[in-house]
Amino acid sequence: MKKKQIGVVVIVVAMMVYLISLPVKGLIRPKEERTRPGATGGAMQHEEQPTNRIDEDYVAVAAKKLLTPQMAAEISDKEARLKSSASDKEQITIAKDLAHTWDDLNVPAPAAFYYLSIARKENTAENWLNAGSRFNDAYKLTQDTVAQPTFLVNAVESFKKALQLAPDNLEAQTGLGIADVNGGAPSPMTGIGLLLGVVAKDPKNLKANLNLGLFSMKSGQFEKAVQRFKTVVEQKPEVEPYFYLAESYKQLGMKPEAIAAYQKCKEMVVDAAFNQKMDEYIKELKN
Repeated sequence: MKKKQIGVVVIVVAMMVYLISLPVKGLIRPKEERTRPGATGGAMQHEEQPTNRIDEDYVAVAAKKLLTPQMAAEISDKEARLKSSASDKEQITIAKDLAHTWDDLNVPAPAAFYYLSIARKENTAENWLNAGSRFNDAYKLTQDTVAQPTFLVNAVESFKKALQLAPDNLEAQTGLGIADVNGGAPSPMTGIGLLLGVVAKDPKNLKANLNLGLFSMKSGQFEKAVQRFKTVVEQKPEVEPYFYLAESYKQLGMKPEAIAAYQKCKEMVVDAAFNQKMDEYIKELKN
């Protein structure tokens, strides 16, 4: 699969995974299901402990299935060279190469583990931020409840280490807030507080507003979600926030606004299956 195609798949999967977890009208999951360990956004996920078998090899197995045989073979060759290297310097060089390769393919989980290994050897805020952001993205994309606790624990570690080195870094505060809401802290309000603190300092912060909007959707506060997503698309009109904006409008019964936002999504994604789904949503709203 080509890089652009993988990018489209990642975008669509991200949106659909979040939609599945939303307590939309008529589809609200029971409280006990939403809070059990392993449920997306569950409040008890912080009690899960990562298992040692969740590592770059574990996540790469599934990720390589998206690649062409040639691309998968190239990555496997780099992995073999990394494991056979006895030099720390060479290991870091190969790990960076692998991290960048997975970044180019828009596959965050393997990249996250390589950035984590780099950060543990080169203790810089940038390295920890790279690791944490990929772990958050990996958590957002996966439906693998076995891997989710490891992604969360590693994300929390990464952002806390980044904040030790750069206490005022808003990206680190945002990333930790997202991880905490997803289950990295005993109470999701810990993370919400961090994100609100970020937008108090930077009202138009894209990532903080996007995630506050998502968490508003998950709690059924669609009016608040609309305002968050509008803040995002006014600065950076992309398919993901427009899709969530459309869903929020739909839940509020604002059909013309929802249709317009779905149309924006169609303009931004050249994918027949995705656009067919958008047409179905639009048709439903017009009936």
